[in-house]
Amino acid sequence: MRLRNRRHRRIKIHISESGRFEIVGMNAWYSYWRDPYHLVLTVPWSGFFAIVIGAYLGINIIFAWIYLLGGDCIANATPGSFSDYFFFSIQTFATIGYGAMYPKTVYAQSIMTIESLVSILAIALLTGFTFARFSRPTARVAFSQIATIAPHEGVPTLSFRAANQRRNQILEAQMRVYLLRDEITSEGNYIRRIHDLALVRSQTPGFALTWLVMHPIDENSPLYGMTPESMSETNCLIQVMLSGIDETVSQVLHDRHTYVPQEILWNYRFVDLVHKTSEGHRFIDYKHFHDAEPLP
Repeated sequence: MRLRNRRHRRIKIHISESGRFEIVGMNAWYSYWRDPYHLVLTVPWSGFFAIVIGAYLGINIIFAWIYLLGGDCIANATPGSFSDYFFFSIQTFATIGYGAMYPKTVYAQSIMTIESLVSILAIALLTGFTFARFSRPTARVAFSQIATIAPHEGVPTLSFRAANQRRNQILEAQMRVYLLRDEITSEGNYIRRIHDLALVRSQTPGFALTWLVMHPIDENSPLYGMTPESMSETNCLIQVMLSGIDETVSQVLHDRHTYVPQEILWNYRFVDLVHKTSEGHRFIDYKHFHDAEPLP
């Protein structure tokens, strides 16, 4: 059996100054030029409208030239006038039909039939792409800029915060946390290994305000015995994945965040967000959402 030769792209990976592993071109809209569907979904809105306008003008220019090849085939159009044929193409493509110009030969009627079919397909595609862009569920979840490691119930605990920035609930919200680090196998091979970090509470029926996510660093934790230095040496990365159902649109949404060793503060704890008023009411002050204080 013969194998076909295929071109393989080189994927560049480097570690940034902050300690994060970065894949060059990851999630960049211009990296999808070979995948038009994802390109249309990921390109900025300005680029989306530019693609739509460019395709609209391009299709009408092509059909205008095709009409020109038929000679004097459009009634009330100046023979050889590109502008007249171009605007006739626009009227046909948009199904306007003023009646001032109309095809008078079989050739022009055939091209008009093809252009009408292209118009139907183009409108259907544009409607689908626009709906797909608007209907994509997006999460507005804020993660604390830092994570802390401090004793909780007598056990060193990795903690970070999350907050729902919308005034609704994320139903059946689930939080998963992973540790990625460099390791050497017993055979002496380098491997980038992923470990699951067990949480004190990994899910909640309704995520509306804040969530303090905690992972106890006990004997069963992959972080057990690690120090700030060893985390940096092994290029540790804490990967956070959040999923749930947006109660407003009833769609599943996802969000993620990463913490590098430089963003993990040892022997620090987060500043309390919950306060009481003189009337006995409680409120949350997000002004100190990212703040932590050293342990006494």
